[in-house]
Amino acid sequence: MLAVTARKIFRSAIYLLFSLIGVAGLYFYMEYEFIAAVQVVVYVGGIVVLIIFSIFLTQESGRDMKEASLLSMLFTGFGVCFGAVLTLLLIDQWNFMPSVEAPLVPTVQEIGRQMLSTTNYGYVLPFEVVSMLLLGAMIGCIVIAMKVKASDKEID
Repeated sequence: MLAVTARKIFRSAIYLLFSLIGVAGLYFYMEYEFIAAVQVVVYVGGIVVLIIFSIFLTQESGRDMKEASLLSMLFTGFGVCFGAVLTLLLIDQWNFMPSVEAPLVPTVQEIGRQMLSTTNYGYVLPFEVVSMLLLGAMIGCIVIAMKVKASDKEID
């Protein structure tokens, strides 16, 4: 909640960092050490650092976010409540059936094989798409940061 409701964008990024560390803690608690390590390395070490660099590059870290009107706050609250109720109703009505198949053993070798696989259940393409998206976002942040301000033009 703090990552979404904070007034300063830098604080939102820090709250997101703590939230993602909490998710990694849940993975450690469930004894999925590899997934927890990936969570820390990729999301905490990569995504949040990229977001923080982007904030610093655009020089928006100290600026307050726009004040929300009462109407927009009520609409947002209604949307969140509606989404939560809809989710709970769908979960309640779903007929969960236990699987008869043996569970997949989450070894590091099996996870690595699936991540590098190009078959139906492989993850090579999504990783490539995400890497291109992050590269584009970083280039966009650098371009925005390099724009010359109007006050700097007049001095030259």
